[in-house]
Amino acid sequence: MNLFRKKSIGDLIAHSSQSENSLRKALGSFDLTMLGIGAIIGTGIFVLTGVGAAEHAGPALVLSFILSGIACVFAALCYAEFASTVPVSGSAYTYSYAVFGELIAWILGWDLILEYGLAVSAVASGWSGYFQGLIAGFGIHLPTAITSAYNPAKGTVVDVPAIVIIFILAFLLIRGVKESTRVNNLMVLIKLAVVLLFIFVGFGYVKPANWTPFMPFGFQGVATGAATVFFAYIGFDAVSTAAEEVRNPQRSMPIGIIASLVVCTILYIIVSGILTGIVPYKLLNVKNPVAFALQYVHQDWAAGLISLGAILGITTVLLVMMYGQTRLFYAISRDGLLPKALSEVNPRTKTPVKSSWLTAVVTAIFAGFVPLDKLAELTNFGTLFAFVVVSIGIIVLRKTQPNLKRAFRVPMVPLLPILSVLSCGYLLFNLPALTWEGFAVWFIIGIIVYFSYGRKNSLLAKEDREKQIKLNA
Repeated sequence: MNLFRKKSIGDLIAHSSQSENSLRKALGSFDLTMLGIGAIIGTGIFVLTGVGAAEHAGPALVLSFILSGIACVFAALCYAEFASTVPVSGSAYTYSYAVFGELIAWILGWDLILEYGLAVSAVASGWSGYFQGLIAGFGIHLPTAITSAYNPAKGTVVDVPAIVIIFILAFLLIRGVKESTRVNNLMVLIKLAVVLLFIFVGFGYVKPANWTPFMPFGFQGVATGAATVFFAYIGFDAVSTAAEEVRNPQRSMPIGIIASLVVCTILYIIVSGILTGIVPYKLLNVKNPVAFALQYVHQDWAAGLISLGAILGITTVLLVMMYGQTRLFYAISRDGLLPKALSEVNPRTKTPVKSSWLTAVVTAIFAGFVPLDKLAELTNFGTLFAFVVVSIGIIVLRKTQPNLKRAFRVPMVPLLPILSVLSCGYLLFNLPALTWEGFAVWFIIGIIVYFSYGRKNSLLAKEDREKQIKLNA
């Protein structure tokens, strides 16, 4: 059997629009931009900035965000070309099916399942911590056993708040994509206001002396910091999963991807500069560095608003990541590589209900019961790997289908895609060896699943068998 059989781009687009399980086209450029900002501004700015500065880069965290941002800009341009050319659910998985064939597409899809699933679980755990901190301010304390994942030393058993928020957002996603994006847009506007509040209040308390030494861990620290905070940028990948639900994807997809990345990169650079200017970097190894910085200069009123903004910010990250996971399950299932039930949609809301509940159950189990210390790094690996493959795919598709209609074209091909591969690859090799080992285990499991189920159940395999039967007849 042909492991590298491909789907033509024409067939991909036709199948997505003609299927009885097609999704509703309800999104525009503004919705996509807000989805991207919703996924990018969250855990990265409210949590990882502190760890990145204290443990890796010091005040040079600004350079770490610039380094990650540059890698993302190159990759984002490649995503924008694919998303405008192949406006179908599935993101990098679907693009790979058209360029490299089924086996590579499955590997990338399996990789993205890891990326989104672990991202949701990790972010839900972070949300739980902020939520418990907020209600503690009102004198409400949950029983220790239900405050965090299993840890006998601390007496914790299950993280109930993390589980609850996952199921609430799953219910919202099932209601419909337009309803979900309306809630997301509102929360994104509020958290952008909160980030701007931090910039406005914090700027007056910056002490340039705190930026010395600027690079205490050397450039290697900056590179490691960039690989760590890369988790902050993975949200624009989720924008591409919405392609099939966009009214004018050829125009809106590039706008949504690039606009959200540019806005967020600028905010990250400004916030990290002000943060390390207010507080000596060694003190920033806390769970809520942005709020902590304002408490450090006795602006408690603003710190309280920051905590509320952080909860909303992390909620939108959760929402968009869960959205991306459900659409990924939907796309892979529709191709037959996962059980068909996962691509069934509700006739009224046009949402993949079973994919949504599967996402909720699996991520809730991880978020509720498993300590997630290294999840950000493992999620980063999956994202960087996807970026590398997509960037190579642009070069290959330009060679194999030079006359294909492209609403958006990456400039300076093959130079920019090659720069994307090199920059993302550099960040990959700055991740710990344990992260590589974890990904290798997941990769092996994926190969077993493909050869035991996906290879014989894929739609292309069935079409091949039907053709063979006709030839034999």
